[in-house]
This record gives sequence, C-alpha cells and structure tokens, in this order.
Amino acid sequence: MLHARPLLLLCSLLLSAPAIHAERLRSTLNDQKEVAVTIYNSDLALVKDQRKIALKGGTFDLAFRDVSALMRPETALLRSVSAPGKLSVVEQNFNFDLLTPQKMLEKYVGKTVTVVKTNPQTGAETRSQAQVLSANNGVVLKIGNRIETGFPGRIVFGDLPSNLYDRPTLEMTLHNNGAQQQNVELSYLTGGLAWTADYVANLNVDDSRLDLSGWVTLTNTSGATYRNAKLQLVAGDMNRVREVMAAGAPRPAMKRAAPAPSAAIAQESLLEYHLYTLERPTTIAENQTKQVALLAATNVPVKKELLLRGGDYYYRSSYGDLGQKMKLGVFVEFENKVSGNLGMPLPKGVIRVYKRDGSGNAQFVGEDRIDHTPRNERIRLKLGDAFDVTADKKQTSFRKIDGDKKYNYTFESAYQIVLKNAKKEEVTVTVQEPMPGDWKISDESHPHVKSASNTAIWQIKVPGESRTTLSYTATVRY
Repeated sequence: MLHARPLLLLCSLLLSAPAIHAERLRSTLNDQKEVAVTIYNSDLALVKDQRKIALKGGTFDLAFRDVSALMRPETALLRSVSAPGKLSVVEQNFNFDLLTPQKMLEKYVGKTVTVVKTNPQTGAETRSQAQVLSANNGVVLKIGNRIETGFPGRIVFGDLPSNLYDRPTLEMTLHNNGAQQQNVELSYLTGGLAWTADYVANLNVDDSRLDLSGWVTLTNTSGATYRNAKLQLVAGDMNRVREVMAAGAPRPAMKRAAPAPSAAIAQESLLEYHLYTLERPTTIAENQTKQVALLAATNVPVKKELLLRGGDYYYRSSYGDLGQKMKLGVFVEFENKVSGNLGMPLPKGVIRVYKRDGSGNAQFVGEDRIDHTPRNERIRLKLGDAFDVTADKKQTSFRKIDGDKKYNYTFESAYQIVLKNAKKEEVTVTVQEPMPGDWKISDESHPHVKSASNTAIWQIKVPGESRTTLSYTATVRY
C-alpha cells in the first residue's frame, strides 16, 4: 500500500512549483517589510502583513504567497499603504490544496503516469505506462491488462496540476492606477494561533507569602511563519459567530522554543478587554510553541486556609454518622493589588504552586485554574486535600418541632465535629456549613459567623498533635 511504504514512492516532477503560474506576479516573504500579529484567547488571530511589491499598471494577477494555511479568506483585505485608493481588488481566491505525493496521485486519478522499477541486483531501470485508477488509502494502477496495488518503485508525473501549491497562496486579480512599486498590506483573520497564560508561584516557609511569575505560551499551527512580528495579545471573552467547520487534518508535532525572560509586556484596556503588547519583535515559527515573560512579582501576601465544607441535606432528616476521616481542602488566597506587589490584570490560565522542602528543593504542591482577573480582585486557589488534618462528623440528635403541611416544617438537629491535627504545629480550620431555609444556631461550643444568608462559618484552632471538638445545635424552618 502507498501509505505503508512512503519511502518507496518518490515524485519526480517535470515542472517546478514557481513555474506553474509564471504569468502571474508573485510575492513571497522576501518582499515582507513588517508583520503584526494580534492573538485572541479563542484560537483566532489578526495578521497584518505589509510588503513592498513591484506591481503592474491596469488589471493583472498577483499570487500573495506564504500566508496562513488556516486563513479565513472572507476576512482578507488588501490595501495600498503608499498609494491609498490607487489599488483595488477585483477578485481573489485562496488556494490551500498543498503539494504532496498523495495529492499528486489524487489529481492524476484517471490519467497516465510512468512507473520506474529498479532491479535491486543490477540497478537497471525499466519504465512502464500506467493508469491511476484510485489513490484512496493506497494506489491502484492499471499496467497493460494488469491491476496492481502497493506498487514498489517511483511514479513519474508528466506535469504539475495547476491547482496544487507548495505554500498557501492568496491569488488576487488587481487593478492599479498608481505607481508600479507600492507598499501594500494584507490583513486577515486566521486560526492556528493561540496563547495561554501560565503562572508559577513559590510559597515561603510559613505559607504567608509567595513569589509569582507569569508566562505567555504561544502556539503556532497556522502553516506560516511570522518573522520579527509585532505581537499583541487580547485577553477577554469575545463573542464570535459559530460556524460549521470541516474537520481539519491532525496537528503536527510542535517544537518548544526557549523562554525569553528579558521580554517585557505592556498592557492597556481595549473596549471591555485587555491588550498586552510585547515591547520587542519576536519570531513565531511554524509548528512552534514558545514562551515570553508576562510578569514577575515577589513577596505577595498570601493566606492559607484548611476548609471543611458541609452540606444542607442533613438538616431535614435523621442521618447519624456523616463521615470519618473526612478530607479538608487546602486553599491559598491573595489579592491582585498594587499594595500586595501585584495590581496587573491577569489573563486566565493555570497557576502551579511550589514550595521548598527541608533540603531546599522546590516541590510541586498543587495547581488551579483562574479566570481573567482584574486589579483589586482576590485570587483563590485549591491546591488539594490535607493529609495530617482530618475530621469526624456525626449528627447527635434530630427531631421535628412543628409542622403539618407540605412546606411548613421546623426541625432541630445537633452535630459534633471532631477536628484532628497530626501536625506538630497548631492549625486553624474553617468549618463552613450551608444552612437551608430559615435557620438559627441555638447552642454552640464555638462562636459562628453568618457569612451569607445561607452560610455559617466557624474558625476552630486545633493544637499540634491534638484534637478539638465543635458541637452546635441548629433550628431550621422550611
């Protein structure tokens, strides 16, 4: 089969790609003066490709090569920068059917090719004429009266089909009333360019402060390279019209470029979004993932919390035991404020948290995803569940006080929560209970705070290698 033996199929082309459309003017990356790329959060980018091109007068054809293979051609706009109004587009066609051995075979179905076989002993070549019957999941050839598949050897094609291109090309019919040499700009929207924000946080010894660094990770699978591009990134949730798109080919493997810690990114507001501008040009190579520095903040105040969160279902019925060795969530919180050494709008992304062990080696301790976060907002991360701090919880009493209608019941129930700390140092545990209906705490061993209309919170200190018991009675009316 053809696809099983790629090394046995060699395409010998009698015409080269540039000679196909010799009558057309061609523009390549050699004409490029500058390129600007704005990348959005949703696999969308705006490309502005400016080139200096020698044009013709009147009406002529131009092949604008080396554009994105995932261009949205309906968004393409060509304009003259040096002679505004003198250059107009009559017609344009986007050609992305690229030259490959498989594509050559598909274009030659029903046509005749030459098959060259080499004798492995003598090296002598024999040539046969063959008709390509099929190129679907392999090649089927008719040679004389024989039908053959998986044919070993070279296939020689007579010419190159005019609708195959070695690079994505935007073909345009233009009309020029101006100078023959002009600076033109092609702008278009494309897929295949994306960015995400990634953050690394390092906690100090007592979990009271952290150092935060942010990186922008760029991924380019658009089929084009953007050399020395002016790069801008837009953070925000932008509305886009949904379209039915054909399934694309698998994305190629990506190379990872070395980070560039010396880069600096400036930010500004753009409508209801935020625009980040890299302050130096950067090359975004085809099939590449690279990182540039976004921020670096040190000594950011942070608060760690051990949280035991309850449920509202057991306030209306008798349950007894509610859990043994219950896990407590581990959270860290900090504020995105200038006073806390931050104060920059943070794009959504993943924050990975590290902490040094007793030998001074940084160890990964958890990660969480944040949404777009403006200045002066609080960031809360869940790192995991506590190992040394657990809870035993049970309902110690339950009774119906009043009610004989479907929605007119009053229940009284009592609870005991034993918080156990295997650490050597004291910890503070936050017990959060969602309370249904019209409720009140009638008796408790530790004072609670009503943080919301349906939430009671206790802050319980648990000494090292010890335990503390929280008990309370709640009256709930539905």
